[in-house]
Amino acid sequence: MTKHQLSDPITLRLPQDVLSAIEKIAETSDRSRSWVMVRAMRRYLASEGGDILKVAEGIGQLEAGVFEDMDDVIAQVEQIVRGNAA
Repeated sequence: MTKHQLSDPITLRLPQDVLSAIEKIAETSDRSRSWVMVRAMRRYLASEGGDILKVAEGIGQLEAGVFEDMDDVIAQVEQIVRGNAA
């Protein structure tokens, strides 16, 4: 099993109900609270957090002038649909 490189410890305040749920899950699954929290954060980063980062990346591309004109994209799709794409 590969060991993951760990960061420095952080301090995090959680609502009591969230902490209680994490502790119950950790105890039930014979895992640490850290393991449960890292797993939850990874899932968040893969979904909603990932979406936020993709939007930020897209905004950065727009600001840098890296984009495709929508009319050109639609014209290319129509050519593909008609079967006469380059």
